[in-house]
Amino acid sequence: MLSSILAPPTALFLLQPSLFSPHVRMPLLTMSIVHHTVLPSVAGAGPRRRHAGRLSLLRASSTEAPAAAASGEEGQAADRKRATRRTKKVQELGLEPLYDDGFGEATVKDYFDALRAMPLDGGGPPRWFCPVEGGPPAVDGAPPLLFLPGIDGVGMELILQHKSLGKVFEVRCLHIPVNDRTPYEGLLLILEESIKYEHNLSPNRPIYITGDCFGGCLALSLAARNPEIDLVLVLVNPATSFAKTPLQAILPLLEMVPSNFPVTVPHLLRYLIGDPLKMAMVSIQNNTSPQDTLQSFSDSLASMIPLLSEFGHIIQMDTLVWKLNLLKSGADYTNSHLHAVQAEVLILASGNDNLPPSGEADQLFKTLKSCKVRYFRTSSERLLMEGSFNLLTVIKGASMYRQGKQRDVVTDFLPPTLSEFKRTFGEDFKPLHHLLSPVMLSTLRNGKIVRGLAGVPDKGPVLLVGYHQLLAMEITSMAEEFLREKKAVLRTLAHPVFFVGNFEILRQELSFFDVVPMYGGVQVSPINTYRLFERDEFVLLYPGGIREALHRKDEDYHLFWPDQPEFVRMAAQFGVAIIPFGCVGEDDMLEILLDYNDIKNIPYIRESIESFNKDCPGVRSTVKGEEGNQVLHLPAVLPKVPGRLYYLFGKPIEMKGMDGIHRDRKSANQLYLDIRSEVENIISYLKRKREQDPYRSITARTLYQTTWGPTAQIPTFEP
Repeated sequence: MLSSILAPPTALFLLQPSLFSPHVRMPLLTMSIVHHTVLPSVAGAGPRRRHAGRLSLLRASSTEAPAAAASGEEGQAADRKRATRRTKKVQELGLEPLYDDGFGEATVKDYFDALRAMPLDGGGPPRWFCPVEGGPPAVDGAPPLLFLPGIDGVGMELILQHKSLGKVFEVRCLHIPVNDRTPYEGLLLILEESIKYEHNLSPNRPIYITGDCFGGCLALSLAARNPEIDLVLVLVNPATSFAKTPLQAILPLLEMVPSNFPVTVPHLLRYLIGDPLKMAMVSIQNNTSPQDTLQSFSDSLASMIPLLSEFGHIIQMDTLVWKLNLLKSGADYTNSHLHAVQAEVLILASGNDNLPPSGEADQLFKTLKSCKVRYFRTSSERLLMEGSFNLLTVIKGASMYRQGKQRDVVTDFLPPTLSEFKRTFGEDFKPLHHLLSPVMLSTLRNGKIVRGLAGVPDKGPVLLVGYHQLLAMEITSMAEEFLREKKAVLRTLAHPVFFVGNFEILRQELSFFDVVPMYGGVQVSPINTYRLFERDEFVLLYPGGIREALHRKDEDYHLFWPDQPEFVRMAAQFGVAIIPFGCVGEDDMLEILLDYNDIKNIPYIRESIESFNKDCPGVRSTVKGEEGNQVLHLPAVLPKVPGRLYYLFGKPIEMKGMDGIHRDRKSANQLYLDIRSEVENIISYLKRKREQDPYRSITARTLYQTTWGPTAQIPTFEP
């Protein structure tokens, strides 16, 4: 069996891509056979040499290994060229902020159509196919992403993600024909050849492997067998706990059934292609009307019922038993080799999953050396099929996208997409935005204050320096407005807790810890600031840091800036436009019941705070006084009837032509004090002017929007 699997390939199968087109619901299938002599070049190119207008399926083969070894020097040269290109500025990287990633265009119905078009009962060993509907990657030096399917082996579970992932990865998916009988270790040998080929082609580039269920076992086994290769694993409900599932108990009974008995029982088919009812439900959008919801559910279910019948006649009992035994072998092999896994691992665990059982993600988190977990507690085991689940967003939020051996928070940053912007600010933060109704004001060069961001430069480098409100409640509205009006990402210099430390023990769904890096946050440090200025970015700095964001009672709008004007000297060196700004309104929203001075006297809470801060690197360990007291904690607050947020961005301070100031400490100190004074003046101005706002109360704002519509801009005071 094994020798036949490793035999030289004889054919390359090509499918028309109409099955991926959102406009074609009845895909046409054609197949052509290409002679073996063209296979190495096509296989080596992968998505980088995609065939226009078709979907390529190719068989993995050991004959590719010599070509890979011969390409080593060429790959290293390409890596050096790629490293040089990564010094480009943000506008030259090929992805603009709010670019259209195509997420949401494909649906579960497209998945059903694709399944019908695939040669499910075709012969031949496993092979790769390259989804081409997303086009070539828009990012120079995009790493490869290999998708390993579930036990069904079709490889189309990633169809809802093809376009978004295809912008930043070279995507290829594994297809295992239904009647294939390659054993588990045979599959590993085939996959090993592929990753070794990729590694030899570009030794300094990571290889991403996304595994769904059974594919998660394959991914972990590959990582254990190849610790010298830089792998990043993204595992969706990995099936490493097969022994604890009901499948283990019924497998001996299924082996007693005649081998040619067709598998037409829906309860058995669900282990291969999922539960029909759940699959139909995942395509339903939450914001649709009841009539549209019912219609969408009916269409999805109607599409799947014929597919179940087709599967039932294709798959016989011996095939089902083979695949379940394959799953059992994979789980056993993987569990015995987990200790050897050196790769970065991100586990995505569904809350309503049947495979693996609850707690498996926790066990893997404790066992693996470098592991992160994200729970999706209301999702089914078919997480990749849910229309609201964006795999690229999760990878970005977990800070796991990189193009080199180490993640570079500056050059590896991917800007927010249009779909992410709509999800974050059109859904997740929309209620908060509606409650606070932020007012954005800026100062023109002539000193006039206007509504909007007209006074802020359109291009960087720009440094925004201001006051940090309680719990950093002002950041989301700022990030939204700069993206909406300036198409600019605020690269926030944030506390290390968002990037390192033990916050991973929280292991929630996409939390604020993930939103910060996803929308441009980087760990505050001189070198990161320097490099952001070098790339003409919009940089957001809070000199008061955590001490302002977690201030005590009766400390509203009090600045805790240290006596360190380093950002002024660095800004002068790069000719940065410094914009002092202030924001008021937190005292209209929250009242502190217990601050740090109160809760540190409670024994259990004090010990928890000390334990959490122990492993988290500090920012100002050398700063004396309250400015250096950057203890992370969570104060007890009481919500108020929400008032309104007011922002004012001061007149830009142009540092161009002032490069000599970085050598003059006295002048730098004076400018630093002037900027601080300007921030305090802005806060005083906003506190005074908000008293003149007729729409400061939420009642007045609600009445206005009821009259003029929810999208109407609510007036405010005259600047």
